[in-house]
Amino acid sequence: MDQSFAIQEILPQDENCVIVSFIVRTKMFFVSLRCYDRLLGLVERTKEHALFVFTHRRMAITGEDVTLEDIFPISNDFGQVIKCILHDIYIGADTRVRLNFQDGELEVRLPFGSHSRLFLSEVNRHNRCKYKRLSCGPRSQGKVKREGWDELKREGRDDLVRQSSHTASNKATMLAMPQFGLRDNLVRCELLKNEDIYTYLENFSFFLGTYNVNGQTPKEGLRPWLGSTSTPPDMYCVGFQELDLSKEAFFFNDTPKETEWMKAVSEGLHPGAKYALVKLVRLVGIMLLFYVRNEHAKHISEMEAETVGTGIMGRMGNKGAVAIRFRFHNSDICVVNSHLAAHIEEYERRNQDYKDICSRLLFRQHDPALAPLAIMKHDVVLWLGDLNYRLSDLDVDNVKDLIAKKDFETLHSYDQLKRQIDEKAVFVGFVEGEIGFLPTYKYDTGSDQWDTSEKCRVPAWCDRILWRGKNVRQLHYQSHMALKTSDHKPVSSLLEIGIKLVNEESYKKTFEEIVRSLDKMENECIPSLTLSTREFQFKDVKFMQHQAETLTLHNDGQVPCQFEFIQKLDEPTYCKPWLTANPAKGGNMDIDLEVFVNRSTATELNAGRQQIEDILVLHLERGKDYFLSVSGNYLPSCFGSSIQTLCQLRDPIQEMPLETLRELTRTVIIDKPLDIPKEIWQMVDHLYRNAPKQGELFQQPGLRSEFVEIRDCLDTGMPDSLPGSNHSVAEALLLFLDALPEPVVPFSLYQQCLECCSNTSHDVFLHPQVVSLLPQCHKNVFNYIAAFLRELLKHSTHNNLDVNILATIFAALLLRSPTKQDLAEKRKTQEFFQHFLVQDLS
Repeated sequence: MDQSFAIQEILPQDENCVIVSFIVRTKMFFVSLRCYDRLLGLVERTKEHALFVFTHRRMAITGEDVTLEDIFPISNDFGQVIKCILHDIYIGADTRVRLNFQDGELEVRLPFGSHSRLFLSEVNRHNRCKYKRLSCGPRSQGKVKREGWDELKREGRDDLVRQSSHTASNKATMLAMPQFGLRDNLVRCELLKNEDIYTYLENFSFFLGTYNVNGQTPKEGLRPWLGSTSTPPDMYCVGFQELDLSKEAFFFNDTPKETEWMKAVSEGLHPGAKYALVKLVRLVGIMLLFYVRNEHAKHISEMEAETVGTGIMGRMGNKGAVAIRFRFHNSDICVVNSHLAAHIEEYERRNQDYKDICSRLLFRQHDPALAPLAIMKHDVVLWLGDLNYRLSDLDVDNVKDLIAKKDFETLHSYDQLKRQIDEKAVFVGFVEGEIGFLPTYKYDTGSDQWDTSEKCRVPAWCDRILWRGKNVRQLHYQSHMALKTSDHKPVSSLLEIGIKLVNEESYKKTFEEIVRSLDKMENECIPSLTLSTREFQFKDVKFMQHQAETLTLHNDGQVPCQFEFIQKLDEPTYCKPWLTANPAKGGNMDIDLEVFVNRSTATELNAGRQQIEDILVLHLERGKDYFLSVSGNYLPSCFGSSIQTLCQLRDPIQEMPLETLRELTRTVIIDKPLDIPKEIWQMVDHLYRNAPKQGELFQQPGLRSEFVEIRDCLDTGMPDSLPGSNHSVAEALLLFLDALPEPVVPFSLYQQCLECCSNTSHDVFLHPQVVSLLPQCHKNVFNYIAAFLRELLKHSTHNNLDVNILATIFAALLLRSPTKQDLAEKRKTQEFFQHFLVQDLS
């Protein structure tokens, strides 16, 4: 098995139980000499310790796979005899340990690696502590009271382990564990470099499926789609989009359709094999299911799942992606299911969604100091979903004519995705198989008839499957016309992927050669680095505008180097919050120093209380420390500035002297401030004049390049009118409100707003009474925005906005909680703000 288990809830009814250490795939020899696979954990409960033994039916992917079998308290007569020296663990031998306990003895064989050594050291440490405590008291107290543990065992024997995470057990990846020191990291690097020597390829079949179900429930079996292969696949990666189109799913990410479609998938898998559901991940209506054949489950490890929303402000999950990554034998695989922006003309928005997903979707590593893994940092990447790319430059009749002739080659030349890939705008390095099936969108639901609605959508291949990596061969790529539940048709691709397996004999020989070589080098060499520069200058840093400089490390010694940025004295982190080193730890020779000012750091920089200045300490393991100077200048922005400060500025913020801005953050300088910040007026006035009938306003994201132009216009006053599309201006307004250091409804009045909604008398005058308590400039902004939104609602037949949508979006920005907001509070803030949208209080 490739990972041990961090068991979070062994005994749910006893909160004093804490897992101290654990080990996996332990061979246990009881007095009867029968051999079993077990999981072994060291557990602490109210300063007492015991060994917990678990059985498992297969690889413990979920709680249903693990059961508590027995508990062995550590008492003063607990002892152990290690039958092989730790050096044997280091070079690849298993370790046999005899454990004597109160009721008998057992012998365990612990697997190769540092995890076994760490586990034994933890057992020894707690055993010594127990002996010292007991030796100080009367001998009669030496026996541990077993009754408490037995009670837990009775309660917990049938309780399933509810959560688990995985760490490595194959020998190459085991060395990545955070407890390992420099030497083991060097061994790991050398092993990875020489991987071809001790691994070989074996082919496994992966079934990939994607289906936009248009918010429908399963109305027909999925076997014609999922069971369409002649032989059972080894893996299933099944993606859905638009699982649920309800507002509850959109705003609260809660839907009963998850269970309904999961059940339909489980029943539709190939009947020729038994499968285990390894992972389910969902973001609103985007869902990914990962199944493996039972016999392969024990070779799955390092399973992680992440989601990214690319809707408005990057928060809404109606568009975006869900993804999983895992290690299968010795290959790292990532699977992405995405739903990109809609509408034929929005191909640039789809390109941006793809880039956002690639940059923001990061998987954590087991060592928190290591940089998260990006999508492209895997041996194989499988990407499926409703990518929404359409056919350009052809009207619907021409498309249908080419379809009737089955001239897919000509039709494909007009495909937006093909054109964008050819231009290297997206999916660089990815491969898509030849398309020989009908476009999968758009059909009349329940039929094979092209869209006959008033919009009469042009048919398109919206639903696609691509891959990236070596040793991949596509066996089929097809749609499934038999399924008629949705206005899309499902698509499947069967891939044969060469997976790296370890030859144990070759591995052991390679491992021992590397260790001998390192022994020699360690005796002769110490690490040394030359830095490309030690001073970094970031000029004209702006709000939400990324800047990066590269530090190149040259290894001028004779051994590999490992570095880490370390904290300075009395500072919580190694760098200021607007600065990041990527990676912050490791052996890479190129390090990106990145500056990015967001809403959490802009306020202090705007006020002059912080500057773009920092000193980084780069520590070389077994070597010296290097000091790096980071400096620059920040251009103040209205984003991240307070309402009160902005109301005192009649000129653009970047035309004001920095000293004046510092004074404004401390005291009121002018006698007659503006009623509202001019920046809010500019954005709202622009939308009032140009966008009252704009569809999907505040729901469809704008373009990042246009936001940059809008921000610069607001901060400098040039040009006179706001650039960009209505959607970009709308998103800029939301980002502005989100970046306010004190929200429109100050934190001090947040609780009173909630109490208005809890009042059983439903007094309609309570809401305006609370607003009347706001500082004058805050009250003006609140009433101005509410009046603007009421004006938008007058055009709801054109812009499709309603009270619920606007209340959900704006309540989260105008009434921010000073602490973490729960679901009940969120609903109350929406209810509070709805009052001002449905009632004209002027």
